[in-house]
Amino acid sequence: MGEINYVRGDATVPSVKGVKVMAHVCNDIGGWGKGFVLAVSRRWPEPEKEYRVWHRARAANDFGLGAVQFVRVERYVWVANMIGQRGTRTGSKGVPVRYEAIDTALGLLADRAAELGASVHMPRIGCGLAAGKWSRVEPLVTERLVRRGIAVTVYDHED
Repeated sequence: MGEINYVRGDATVPSVKGVKVMAHVCNDIGGWGKGFVLAVSRRWPEPEKEYRVWHRARAANDFGLGAVQFVRVERYVWVANMIGQRGTRTGSKGVPVRYEAIDTALGLLADRAAELGASVHMPRIGCGLAAGKWSRVEPLVTERLVRRGIAVTVYDHED
């Protein structure tokens, strides 16, 4: 069994060969406009467009906590829009991150990555605007992805 590879850099520019899935956490209210999604949108317009369509049609699809939308953005690159955040603000119900939803989404991500023979690339998901703790997310990534033999790289952005 391997381990998570940590690097400094931009998760939207993975520098490895082969099929890649770039994973990130989205909220469950259709908001896209702050945090890591801005880097995604600067690179590819499709993930935002598809997320907004998915949210608008939510009454007729699986949009909700724990769901994942896979958007192909290049021949060998996919973006995984994972719904792992309830709302966008910390309030009476605590921080927006939902660890159970991230766990469920990572399981779906693992299935797709295995099917594609892909490596997975991500920032420290759920730990930015969602206000989660990496000490809670990292074991989920290890359990769902690394233990299945999927190569995972986590990017810490250079400021």
